[in-house]
Amino acid sequence: MKKIVAILFVVVFSLVLFSQDQTHEVSVVNIEIPVRVFQGENFIDNLTIEDFDVFEDGVLQKVEAVYLIKKKSVAKEEGNQRFFPSVSRNFILMFEIIDYLPKLGESIDYFFNNILLPGDELTVFTPVKSYKFNNQSFEMFSKEAIANKLKETLRSDSITGNSEYRSVLRELENVLTMDELDIDERMSLYRQVLSRFENLRSIDEEGLINFANFLKEKEGQKNVFMFYQKDVVPQLKPTEIERLASENQDRIDIVQNLIELFDFSRRDININVDNVKKIFSDSSISMHFLYITKPPFRSSNISRFGAGQAITLSDQSENVFSTFQEMALATGGFSGSSFYATETFKKALDASENYYLVYYSPLNYKQDGEFKNVKIRVKGKNFRVTHRAGYFAD
Repeated sequence: MKKIVAILFVVVFSLVLFSQDQTHEVSVVNIEIPVRVFQGENFIDNLTIEDFDVFEDGVLQKVEAVYLIKKKSVAKEEGNQRFFPSVSRNFILMFEIIDYLPKLGESIDYFFNNILLPGDELTVFTPVKSYKFNNQSFEMFSKEAIANKLKETLRSDSITGNSEYRSVLRELENVLTMDELDIDERMSLYRQVLSRFENLRSIDEEGLINFANFLKEKEGQKNVFMFYQKDVVPQLKPTEIERLASENQDRIDIVQNLIELFDFSRRDININVDNVKKIFSDSSISMHFLYITKPPFRSSNISRFGAGQAITLSDQSENVFSTFQEMALATGGFSGSSFYATETFKKALDASENYYLVYYSPLNYKQDGEFKNVKIRVKGKNFRVTHRAGYFAD
């Protein structure tokens, strides 16, 4: 499976960024922070400039202006300074999925029917490639026609893009069920195939950073919605490992290999999560992580062995989930999980429709390249406030 975060980020970066070979120096005078304020599930839209406290690295700042944005319009503005905020919208839908689920079609329909407006930019990542839609696209075809074509494409690309993933997954299952091989041969072959499987599921830090830097240059609001399907790996059940270890007590190497293989199949994240979170926050991206808890297909071997036998499908998404959940939080985005992620997608979309833009001038600003932590709160209220974590002073 060609992972989106490992490959497709680089595709977009290479297509667009080659022509931008230039240094970019900015003297930061005012900082813009998109802010969303909720009481329960409801957005609070009656706040004033006096309601906001802004802290940078723990120091209270002076708020220069506050704009209330609804969809693509400035609904209210207050402040001593006049700013001209960009209210254009860039939507990025990313489908990090193994199987196409018909319920995803409902998500796409909801987005096209209720959210997408003229002038919005839309980029869609499938397991195969990226697709970009702009005003010209919608002048040529209706939104309904584009939505239907997108659903067909996502279904096709999910099959094509994951063919290698499926093949290696079945190899793993086959190795674990090869009773004709002795224990040494099975463990050696399993390790080889598992290594190939891990390479297909890797997350590329450089690709993530390139993607964030590319979006940083975009004007307006940048909303990224990542659909991520639960990731499972076939492995021996602990009871089966204990049985094999017991049968080979005189072979300490086999016992050690069994333990190592059990640990090796656990999904680890080999990226600097804190650094990636800061870069995404600095790029003013609102990233929303939508975790699909429905596991991918079950192959014939797993079905044949059934519950209580030697093999199980082990969930390997825990570390991935926590990583992208942290990234969503650092960007002021939304994260949630459900069987199909349709409802969580709707909640994230609805939450992205309204926001405040809070502007402030940092006290004693220094262009030192350090990350400045930002914290915004509403005075005297126990509201839920979401916003990006900060910016680099470079």
